[in-house]
Amino acid sequence: METNNEYRLVPGFGNSFSAGWRVMMDNFLRLFLVIIILAIVTSPLKMFDFKFNMSDLHNLPWSLGHNFGHGMDSLPVIGAFGLFAAFFGLLAMLYTFLVKPVFEYGGSMIFVQAVRKIKPDFEYLIKGFMQNYLHIILANLLVVALVVLGLFALIIPGIIIGCRLAFVSYIIMDKKLDPIEAVELSWKLTRGHGWQIFFMGFVSIFIVIFGLCLLIVGIFPALIWISSSFAALYESVLREKEKPVEAPAAETV
Repeated sequence: METNNEYRLVPGFGNSFSAGWRVMMDNFLRLFLVIIILAIVTSPLKMFDFKFNMSDLHNLPWSLGHNFGHGMDSLPVIGAFGLFAAFFGLLAMLYTFLVKPVFEYGGSMIFVQAVRKIKPDFEYLIKGFMQNYLHIILANLLVVALVVLGLFALIIPGIIIGCRLAFVSYIIMDKKLDPIEAVELSWKLTRGHGWQIFFMGFVSIFIVIFGLCLLIVGIFPALIWISSSFAALYESVLREKEKPVEAPAAETV
């Protein structure tokens, strides 16, 4: 049952997906717009995915392409193309670490607002550039570094770290903590819920695949449902941890 016009937020695998489904149905158009925007802001990475192939030069309109690799005269041109590829690779890296996280963290907060039955504020998508920017960038960098280090350590530690730090983006935007505090709080909140997060992530893969099978357009409802479900899990765990402990009733003599 829902009380006080709120969703039934109880930590758990099934409860999170159930609440996430309700959140999606109640806010579909708004959350659909968020997913569209996030898809657009990540698309520049495709433009920066420059790959240089020597065989492509044979199709150039000038004969230089046929001479590549057949003399020292071609080395300056090869170097120019190498610098060109390195430049776009640098742009991709800067965009990935300095721009993309702001939109993603803002999107996470919008889904939390939807779970809380607050009208989603689209300004959160860009609010991170004006507020809390450094914390967002550093937190994202710290999480990526920890997960990568864990993956190098026989993979399983990386998966564990990824699950335990799943709430960092929500905490940074919701609690306005610094990166270290956000990582520590996420680790504390996810204690006892790591397996739930892991199985939710595992099932999410199949939800995405099923969405793609539905004429591709099904990917959008799939992503909305998944994002809403993880936001519901965060909110339910947060409420559980912050619930005040009731003092025992005084014994009557």
